[in-house]
Parts: sequence; structure tokens; C-alpha cells
Amino acid sequence: MNLELQTLSWAQAASFKTDALVVLVSKAAKLETGLIANMLAQAEKSGDFSSAAGQCMLWWKPPGLNALRLVLVGVGEGRATDVRTGVTAAINALKKSKTASVTLCLSAQVAEHLVVAAQAAADATYVYTATKPSAKALSIDKVVLGVPSASAAKADFALAQAQVAGVALAREWGNRPANHATPNHLAQAAKQLAKHARVSCEVLGLKEVERLGMGSFAAVSQGSAQPLRFIVLHYKGAAATQAPVVLVGKGITFDTGGISLKPGPGMDEMKFDMCGAASVLGTFEALAHLKPSLNVVGLIPACENMPGGKALKPGDVVTSMSGQTIEILNTDAEGRLVLCDALTYAKRFKPRAVIDIATLTGACVIALGHLRSGLYATDEALAAQLLAAGEQSLDLCWRMPLDDEYAEGLKSNFADVANVADRSAGSVTAAKFLQRFTKDYPWAHLDIAGSAWKSGAAKGATGRPVPSLLAYLMAQTPLADKPAKRSAKTATKRR
Repeated sequence: MNLELQTLSWAQAASFKTDALVVLVSKAAKLETGLIANMLAQAEKSGDFSSAAGQCMLWWKPPGLNALRLVLVGVGEGRATDVRTGVTAAINALKKSKTASVTLCLSAQVAEHLVVAAQAAADATYVYTATKPSAKALSIDKVVLGVPSASAAKADFALAQAQVAGVALAREWGNRPANHATPNHLAQAAKQLAKHARVSCEVLGLKEVERLGMGSFAAVSQGSAQPLRFIVLHYKGAAATQAPVVLVGKGITFDTGGISLKPGPGMDEMKFDMCGAASVLGTFEALAHLKPSLNVVGLIPACENMPGGKALKPGDVVTSMSGQTIEILNTDAEGRLVLCDALTYAKRFKPRAVIDIATLTGACVIALGHLRSGLYATDEALAAQLLAAGEQSLDLCWRMPLDDEYAEGLKSNFADVANVADRSAGSVTAAKFLQRFTKDYPWAHLDIAGSAWKSGAAKGATGRPVPSLLAYLMAQTPLADKPAKRSAKTATKRR
């Protein structure tokens, strides 16, 4: 989707030429004047329209306007969530029309949510076509973001463009079926990112992984005909002396459960088990657009988890890169086995922080549903920064506990640690397993099993948590790189 930025008041919007003019109407819209404001007043007086979030009213060839279509859409109090609801409703109302360009007119009361509006429009217009040539892309291919001052919104617009591109890449790879998104395919996608300035990529195979002592990661892949890949991405935007943030994305390109085989119904959705990896790719795409002054490393341990004569078995003991031995009680708890070696590898970068992103546990879905990702952290400042980034980007997470007592169930008679405990607090015990490999740096874990994709009629990847990762990273950059800070009053209202 092409995005453009335009200075556009309600009065100027009346003469702006576009296929569809979408005017976001908050409860403060009475501050506006001109033809569109008069039309709004009449619609409200007749009872045909209100500013409730998501309510739409559409005109065809509205008199006095230069737009073929006018859509008034309510955004309630003008909060970020209201803007997302309103833009989504407006785009959905236009989907069946032959609209090629849409202009979103954001008044002074809602212009601060430009990034949210752009992402909502991109999400609503996304159509997966990679392996479905019969699918028709929407006619909408351009969205103009009209704000009171384009010059004042340049930084936010740059962030919007980058985030939209990053989320789109993450969604695309998350949605591809496993035979079109093998570990090697992910490696090729990472190499494509290295065509951007400041981005480089290295891909390791089985021999290199074994040479590093990554016995846990290698063990998960041994039942598959698809060779593993360990992907190392670098974004170098600052001096080499600046410690990087390391992002580690779980890249299980298909998860059968291995010998501990999953039930057949719904197993197709295990193609989404690499959404953590996809979010790392998407975040690097966004960084390549923004070019912030910081260093970031991306680590993706990619493989399949398959049953077979060579597959890992319950009761096997493997040796991780850290030297810790692991008893495999359940081969379907494989994500933590590939992540633990990547987390050990991360130590060599002397990172300022390490964040792993994984569709790790069904238990997290039971605990938090599909709205918030689970957040675990050993560092209070890092936890606070990620929570704030989630609130800012509407890519929400929730802090979960890491009490030492939760690790009791991971004790083993035959190894240093077992890979699972009992069913209780399954997301927490998975995090406690990972924590054993993160003692040398501030660490956070995002369990995105409930937020990375949707099931049912809307089945598909969401691209999360690219928005919150990007918001977190941009908050680590020098002030000159950042969009203008919002006031405390605005920040409170946004929540």
C-alpha cells in the first residue's frame, strides 16, 4: 500500500480530488467549520450519524465536494483505539467499491494518531495472494493521510511508513504455508533484507551449528528432511562501541509436535509457529526504512519439528550450547529448545538487552487470550519500556511472573533440567526454562501464541509484535531520531 502525507484541513478537504474522502469525526468535531462541518451537523441533527467509534455514513458524489465519495466515520473520544476502529470501519465500507485512492482526513484532535490510522488502513486492505492467485487484491492501493500540518507530522509519517512495511512483511511470511516458508526460504528472505543499507546477514547450516555446540537446536531439526538454518542479522546504525539490542525469533517453520504428535484438527495453523521469526524480519524491514542511530542484532533459529526414525524422542537427553543438559519429556515443547541455544549465542554481542519473541505456549492463550502478548522480564526497566511501547503502538502485552518457585517442576533425575513441567502455569514454566540461559544480560520474553495469528474466518497472521518492538527500539535512539514527544495529558488519553 502506498502512503502519502498531505496538509489538509476540513475546509481544504472539500476541494481535494480523491476517489474517497474519509473524514474522522470525534466528539470535538464541532470545532471545525465549512461545507463538510455543515454536512456533519445536518447528519447529526437528522439522527442519521453520530460520532460513536466505527459508525459510518457514505455519500456518492457529495454536492460541493471534489471527491467521488465522502465517508463520515465516528472516532468517539478520539483515542487511538477509537481511531483504529473508525478507520477499519471506513475501509471496510469502501471495499466493494472501485476505490483506488482513499484520503483520511485527520483533524487536529486525532492527528497525533497518524501511525495508528495508517496501520489500520494497511491491515484492512491486506490480501494474501502468494499461493492464492485467484485472490483479488483490493482496488485501494493508495492512502493519503491528511493532517493539519504535514511538516509537523513528518517524523510520525516516516514511522508509519516503516511500521506498515514491517508488519506487511511479517504477515506475509507468517501466512505462507510451510512448503513455501522452509528454513531456507526464511534465510533467503533475510538475505534480501541485507540489500538495504546498514543491514547485513549471515546464515549458518548444520555443520556450523554443531561446531558451536548447539546440541539442543540441532536435536529438534533431526527428524526433518528440511535442513536447519541459523540466521544472524545485523542492523548497524551507530558506532561499533554501542551495545546492541538483540532480538531472537522462534523460527519453527512447521510444528507437528514431533514424536509427541499434536492432534490433527487445527494442525495446519502450526505454520504460524515461526511468527516470532517473521516479526524479527519485519522489524528489520522497518529499521531499514527509518535508519535510526542504534545497533540491533536479529537471531533466528529456523527448523521444522517432525516425527520420523531420526526424530528426537521423549526421554532423550541433549546438551545445549551453554553446556547444560536437557531431558526431553515432551518433543512438542521444542520452541524453548531452539531458543535456549540462540539465547546463549546472544551473549557474544555483549548486548544492552535481549528480547526473544515466540509462539511458545498454548497456556499463554488460556491465560491472556488473543488481546495481549505475555511479557516476562528479568529487568524492571526493560519490562517498563516494553509495556510502554505496547501501549503506545496498541500492540499490547501483560507482565507475567518469574518467581523462582515456578522452576521446581523443571527438575530432572537424568539431566540438569527438564524441558517441561506439569500443566499448571505452562507459560510461566516455559519462561523459567529460558531464563536459565539469560543470566549475562537484561532479558525479556514475549509469548505471542495468542496474538501472532487469528483463527476462524479471519485466519491469518497479524504481524505482531512488530509495532511494539519498533516503538521500543525507537525509544532507545537519540532524541533527533524520534517523533515529537506527546504531552503527559495526551499519553494518558491514549491509554
